[in-house]
Amino acid sequence: MQNKKLGLSGFTYKDLFSPQGLQKLDTEFLQHLEQLDTELHEKLIDYRNNSVTGDSLQTSQLILSCAPVLETFIAELFEISDEISDSKEKTLSHNPVVAFKKTFVLRRARRRLLKKEEFETFSELNSWLEKTLIKHALDPHDQELAVSMLGEQLLSDQENNKDQIEMLTRWCIRAMTTAEGQSAVKNWVCFKLPGGLDYKALVPAETRPDDKFNRLQGIPVNNRPRDGFKLTDKRMNARQVQNEINYCVFCHKNEGDYCSNGFHEKKGEPDKGFKKNPLGVTLTGCPLGEKISEMHSLKRDGHTIAALATIMIDNPMCPSTGHRICNDCMKGCIYQKQEPVNIPEIETRCLTDVLALPWGVEIYDLLTRWNPLRQKQWLPKPYNGLKVLITGMGPSGFTLAHHLLMEGFAVVGTDGLKIEPLPQSLIDTPIENYRDIEEQLDERIMTGFGGVTEYGITVRWDKNFLKLIYLTLMRRPCFQVFGAVRFGGTVTTEDAWEMGFDHIAIAVGAGLPQALPVPGISSSSLRF
Repeated sequence: MQNKKLGLSGFTYKDLFSPQGLQKLDTEFLQHLEQLDTELHEKLIDYRNNSVTGDSLQTSQLILSCAPVLETFIAELFEISDEISDSKEKTLSHNPVVAFKKTFVLRRARRRLLKKEEFETFSELNSWLEKTLIKHALDPHDQELAVSMLGEQLLSDQENNKDQIEMLTRWCIRAMTTAEGQSAVKNWVCFKLPGGLDYKALVPAETRPDDKFNRLQGIPVNNRPRDGFKLTDKRMNARQVQNEINYCVFCHKNEGDYCSNGFHEKKGEPDKGFKKNPLGVTLTGCPLGEKISEMHSLKRDGHTIAALATIMIDNPMCPSTGHRICNDCMKGCIYQKQEPVNIPEIETRCLTDVLALPWGVEIYDLLTRWNPLRQKQWLPKPYNGLKVLITGMGPSGFTLAHHLLMEGFAVVGTDGLKIEPLPQSLIDTPIENYRDIEEQLDERIMTGFGGVTEYGITVRWDKNFLKLIYLTLMRRPCFQVFGAVRFGGTVTTEDAWEMGFDHIAIAVGAGLPQALPVPGISSSSLRF
């Protein structure tokens, strides 16, 4: 790793890849926190010493207080304070849209939908609206934001703007109830209202025309052609994500956290078990117990790095989760009778917004190794002299590799697939721009790293995220990976012992569900 200087005196990039350098960085952060808030510093130390237990709300408040401080510290470390301010400003720029949805669409317009009122047509109201926007000097290029800011201005003086507030409310009603209006606001998030959940028809479908067997097909208007192998799902934009975040009820405030901890039969009594939805799916919530509500709170307020750091407390391998990968959190969401919050989209947006920053790759990489918000494993331990062979470099294998490396083990990963080596320059050189390592999926060479995420997931998911995880592991001094190695053939159990390995981890997933003839193996060893 190049010995490039960082924004904090006495630190270089090389320091970020040794236990000693990271310990020094952690000490610097703790001193920074103590100078800002002595009480908060003491609480974080108590948290690390397991003195804060049994009170999830207290833990949430600690994380929500420390995470923005960590964001500022990392911004100074990588000298991107201005970029962080710009990122926060862009995120908060969507707040007027969220407020307009709440104050006009939901509170005013929706409540009057069932009334048979006689007033102007959508065209007439839209003509009034266009003139009013010009009068208020609002930019028509982003009409949704302009209309939202108009609503904000009118509500600031309701007494003198009664007539205009009424006109804008009528415009909203026509936008929701007429074909012309619905077409005009089709892509506006402020008019996206959650629909009810029909568990017998979760995927919209219709009978195929003139089909004697009455077979079903997807709704044609929802079809997305997949021409070639480019990424077919670009994910939600920033405004859509802010809309989803503000749809959340932030369960951590009342210790609900169903998305994170599961939907218990009786609140506060986990021993009673979990509820099941009408399809019989047990609502266990996030398998990792990710702090979802806290992440939403931070991202809502524009704290992008803080939100990602909060995700990575429990989920350091978050590029391999999120949108198009897992949705147990959505199944456990408090909204059980209407559309749940799209948590995976929010999680992935937190990651991609950090990657879009200068040195975003390095920020993610650093947080995999050092995250002071963790109660455990906030720092990697020095090498302990033990070596582990992991067979299978899919999600279970590379996640296990990360945690073993954090605990001080040396790890060798193998996979039956041929694994292409990463360019040494990516491993040795700090990466300022994520786009420099991004590839179009139809031009990308399969690396073989990632197991099922490499060969079993379609182009709906961005496989550039695999390169990010591959890179973070290859930069660890105690990690190596070899492809085209079949355990039991190329390498046997006896070979592994002779080569000096102390442990063998079988992470071959569903490809080999039966127990192997390895001394001491148990069925739980087959998957991680």
